[in-house]
Amino acid sequence: MNRALDSVLAAADASLRTLFARPHAVRPTPAPETPPGNLDDAERREAGALMRVNHVGEVCAQALYTAQALATRDPALRRHFEAASQEETDHLAWTLERLDALGARPSALNPLWYLGAFGLGLVAGRSGDRWSLGFVEETERQVEAHLEGHLDRLPAGDSASRAVVEQMKADESRHARQAADAGGRPLPLPAKILMRAASRVMTTVAHRI
Repeated sequence: MNRALDSVLAAADASLRTLFARPHAVRPTPAPETPPGNLDDAERREAGALMRVNHVGEVCAQALYTAQALATRDPALRRHFEAASQEETDHLAWTLERLDALGARPSALNPLWYLGAFGLGLVAGRSGDRWSLGFVEETERQVEAHLEGHLDRLPAGDSASRAVVEQMKADESRHARQAADAGGRPLPLPAKILMRAASRVMTTVAHRI
């Protein structure tokens, strides 16, 4: 009972820190290969909107990993989720830093995004560890593709945001491989399609709000 209560309290603490505290990265912010250029107002708005979407993705990642760590009974898998969550905390801090630099704001709907992602993480976690890992793999593959699209859309002069997105993409790819290597079960096609549809709704709304 005490262990279960500790897990619930840890999940609640993680939720509050994600939504209401400023995240602190363990790794330094990725440095651009070329100095950032000057952005006009339209480019700054677009870069800010794209980084807001990426920040929402990291809020959701925190929710997913926290919920899946709460749901599993395997201590080793719980540590795996917690380690991945720490790397996602780096992403959360980096994207917030870029939002500040671009004069943009986080999504006003972050509590809603977090709640929805937490619910999905619980469902995945309670479906069994192999399905939970399969959910991680598919999520990270979709995020990796989404970040690749953002690299194409970021203004050429915003090399600072580009460096952050490139490192995030590399980390998400590694998380997907780790989940597969740990025994993740591939999700059925309908589940993948639903996940893409939900992601499309989130990215479209978060680009504006």
